[in-house]
Amino acid sequence: MTQNTATNFVHEHIFLGQHHQRNERKVWLVIALTASMMVVEIVAGTIYGSMALIADGWHMSTHAGAMLITALAYLYARRHAHDPRFTFGTGKLGDLAGFSSAIVLALVALLIGWESLVRLANPIPISFEQAITVAILGLAVNLVSAWLLKDDHSHHHHHGHAHDHSHDDHDHENHHARDNNLRAAYLHVLADALTSVLAIVALLLGSIYGWLWADPVMGVVGALVIARWSWGLVRDAGGVLLDMVPKHDNLEAEIRSAIEVGGERITDLHVWQVGPGHHAAIVALASAHPRAPSYYKARLASIHELSHVTVEVEPLPIAKAA
Repeated sequence: MTQNTATNFVHEHIFLGQHHQRNERKVWLVIALTASMMVVEIVAGTIYGSMALIADGWHMSTHAGAMLITALAYLYARRHAHDPRFTFGTGKLGDLAGFSSAIVLALVALLIGWESLVRLANPIPISFEQAITVAILGLAVNLVSAWLLKDDHSHHHHHGHAHDHSHDDHDHENHHARDNNLRAAYLHVLADALTSVLAIVALLLGSIYGWLWADPVMGVVGALVIARWSWGLVRDAGGVLLDMVPKHDNLEAEIRSAIEVGGERITDLHVWQVGPGHHAAIVALASAHPRAPSYYKARLASIHELSHVTVEVEPLPIAKAA
């Protein structure tokens, strides 16, 4: 009887995003599309002499490699979700992959910028009509890929544990369930789309006005925009890896509001993200009339982003009358 009672408190630490497997399938599909278009653009850019087209094709190859990181992270996190060696599950693996992809994105921006500056100093002839055709095809592939990977960030999720949270039996809307792994793949194809648009504009200007310099200038513009996107992803994914609570997240205030009622006072509080839409919290509190931890966990049941809660309760010393 005692063993069965103890079993009821055992729980798993599966903090993957709700659409983890769906997102994984999307990324594999986009990798196939990107790799196919990469070959077409590199070959066409070499034949027709377009730096913008060659740059688009080569950085497409790096994006395909970066998205491979995304896909493998999804695969590994899913296959090891039940591995007890991961204390808080594998939900943050996507943020690690997203951070790595952001570094790749920054390198892509650096390479495009450098090659464009070299071509600006040493322009070469361009076969405009053929290059424009291929660039438009590349843009179409990029837009389809971006549409496949776009995340509305407003989906529902279900917690995979058996704590004393009454909201575990229902799905709730969560506006903080950003998947940085999927976001990384999305930014890579968005960068592809941007460089395709810039290539088309540069090629049109070159064919109409003979401005050969427009092609590398557009490459520099694209590099600056991609670098900015990369920094945003580094900042957000790195913050999750360092257990930083986002500024826009008011979880700590919500926890204090729910717990600090009457004589209870929180003495130590730690909140961090353990997966897309999942947060863990350690709450240490002192009370003049302490109750079981389950009582305080029940108070936090309405905070849907909390998926794992540990509560420590200490009695407040009772002042003796003089």
